[in-house]
Amino acid sequence: MAWWGKALGGAFGFMIGGPLGALMGIAFGHNFDRGMNSLGDAGWQVGGQDRVQAAFFTATFSVMGYIAKADGKVTRDEIRLAESVMGHLGLTAEMRESARKLFNEGKSGDFPIDEILDQFKKETRRRGTLIQMFLEIQLQAAYADGVMHPAEKQVLHHICGRLGIPIAQFDRLEEMLKAGFGSGGYRGPQAPQVPIEDAYAILGVDKSVNDAEMKKAYRRLMSQHHPDKLVAKGLPDEMIKDATEKTQQIKLAYERVKESRGL
Repeated sequence: MAWWGKALGGAFGFMIGGPLGALMGIAFGHNFDRGMNSLGDAGWQVGGQDRVQAAFFTATFSVMGYIAKADGKVTRDEIRLAESVMGHLGLTAEMRESARKLFNEGKSGDFPIDEILDQFKKETRRRGTLIQMFLEIQLQAAYADGVMHPAEKQVLHHICGRLGIPIAQFDRLEEMLKAGFGSGGYRGPQAPQVPIEDAYAILGVDKSVNDAEMKKAYRRLMSQHHPDKLVAKGLPDEMIKDATEKTQQIKLAYERVKESRGL
């Protein structure tokens, strides 16, 4: 929680600069300095853990607001749904307040979406799984009402292009989400069994794959969503709940497929 404490205290200043730095100042109520300060905290140097976590948090909720306004307006229902996503991610009341401010900034007419995405990509360079997690959260928010609106999909495709995410990867993540992946907790042992079609979709594979390919897909997904690995790459510790639930969903989907194959 180091980055969050520094954000609230403002003692270290946000040395990121650019549009992300400006948004951080709005979200946390400080006029942060641009450029390194005399304390020289390694966490705020380029690639530092605190810096990446702060950039992830800031980009996630401001871009979420931008997507919500994709059709030209933001309804009360969309705001309520954004709040539900914030709750699902496990944010504290204090963090939700900052997330709301970022969401509102994303709704503004002059929100510099391309500059935000370009800086976010630079801050999270060589952290492909973190960028994928960012996209998954945006998809969760877009599908919070159960429907992906054409304008939202167009914006999400633009985001993918800016971040270097292939559309095929986006389509696979969308199918996973439609099957229930990351959509509000995992099915516990007393819950109804995962439908086999959804299990394959969550694993991102077709029914025709052989057992070895299916196992490989499972291991890849578990590695991509392992909470400790994501935090190490820059996922804020406070948002680990979502990653933990996703690993549980992946495990249950894998067990369902194995059972159907008699493994």
